[in-house]
Amino acid sequence: MAQTRPDGDRGLYGISVAAELVGMGPQNLRLYESRGLLDPQRTEGGTRRYSADDVDRLRRIGVLLDAGLNLAGIGMVLDLEQENARLRDEQEEQPWPATSMPTRTTPSRKPTGSSRKNPQNPK
Repeated sequence: MAQTRPDGDRGLYGISVAAELVGMGPQNLRLYESRGLLDPQRTEGGTRRYSADDVDRLRRIGVLLDAGLNLAGIGMVLDLEQENARLRDEQEEQPWPATSMPTRTTPSRKPTGSSRKNPQNPK
């Protein structure tokens, strides 16, 4: 029987399992959620459910914390990484046009009518 990989955004793990998977305490996961770094799904009863994508994000948060960033800086980095990924996806969807862009021509040099003579080569 083939084992299928769950959807990356499907909430599968409870807070204690997710915390154990990433080597953090459950209170840290609650803190990251309160700071807007994470948004786990919720059951009808309000229980947090973390997805594989959430676990990957938690690991990234751990790496950034180890690098010395504070939570505000981590939020900025994660936002920029997400925006970068979105722009890359957008670029792949809309390839550049096949026609080449017109090249810029340099203006021809016209005499300026200056009466200054080169002092090194007087005539």
